[in-house]
Amino acid sequence: MIRRHFFLVGAVVAVLLMLLVGGLKLAFGGKATGQGGAAGGRATPVSQVVAQPRAFTDRIEVLGVAKGRQSVTLTSNTAELITAVHFRDGQTVTKGQVLVELKADQETAGIAEAQAQLAQAEREYTRWKTLADRGIAPRASAEQYMAARDTARAALAAASAQKLDKVIRAPFSGRVGISDIAPGTLISPGTPIVSLDDVSLIRVDFSVPDRYLPILREGLTITAKPDALPGESFTGRIAQIDTRIDPTTRALKARAEFPNADGRLKPGMLIKVGIAQGQRQAVAVPEAAVQFEGSQASVFLIARGPKGLVARRASVQTGIAADGFIEITSGLKAGDKLVGDGLNRVQDGAPVNAGGGKPQAGPQAGQGDRKQKAG
Repeated sequence: MIRRHFFLVGAVVAVLLMLLVGGLKLAFGGKATGQGGAAGGRATPVSQVVAQPRAFTDRIEVLGVAKGRQSVTLTSNTAELITAVHFRDGQTVTKGQVLVELKADQETAGIAEAQAQLAQAEREYTRWKTLADRGIAPRASAEQYMAARDTARAALAAASAQKLDKVIRAPFSGRVGISDIAPGTLISPGTPIVSLDDVSLIRVDFSVPDRYLPILREGLTITAKPDALPGESFTGRIAQIDTRIDPTTRALKARAEFPNADGRLKPGMLIKVGIAQGQRQAVAVPEAAVQFEGSQASVFLIARGPKGLVARRASVQTGIAADGFIEITSGLKAGDKLVGDGLNRVQDGAPVNAGGGKPQAGPQAGQGDRKQKAG
């Protein structure tokens, strides 16, 4: 029994010693291998790009809400039953077209009564005017019947106007929206019947800080990018500029107009409008060639070392990004060669093989947009 215990204790000690020796070998062996790798100078294959000038367009971008050239929600000014609906949801209607008829029995009777009274007043006036012209009746009596006739005419006009309130027409040409009304529905004054929009032209009102006043003018070309239509852009113009600057926000209100023949733009859309300020040339590199750490940006220049090409980290100041390229305001000059991608595999001063990766073409002279948030 005692021998068995000694045998087990010895086996455990042997295993522990083997584990300890193996761990030490791995630790010191790995460190030696890492040091040897760093000292060995094996070149990392990288792609190469060239910093080149690129055209950038300075822009002001603000948000606005689209609305039609004319928009209205039709209502009734009286409480009455609907007797007829003359439109379909989404139908295009013309100015003056009858859309809804309300019950008008009382108004129709009122018109008939007013017409009868007017006919009687006209007959009496005609008779008394004839007598006055012959000198049989006084002129004053004829004038009294003329006033009665004119009063009857006014009563007929009032009765006709009341009946017109029972017919709802389109105030302008456009397209109606979705409605739930039907014949037999009782509506109250102010109850929405249907919306009507003229969307052949879309208007967008927006505000910009007063410091941009020198570049704003009526007729200036402007672009619109709706959030609901990603990737689509529409071109319009500034139609009006307000006469006053808001003293609280120091902002100036303007209105842009965009042709909308195909109806792609809808009232209520959130739209980002952009105003071009002009073009300029700046050194640019692909976005993948720039490494950001917090607010600091850097690139790896490909430089000639004692034994070949090496990567040298260089701090740069960046501007705006457009179309996959970043503007470099300082730290690079046109013609500088730098690592195009895979920056996490490159270390400062490490040897690189510029032909080991797929070369990327440098940025050609194109256009980018400088977007300024006007706020």
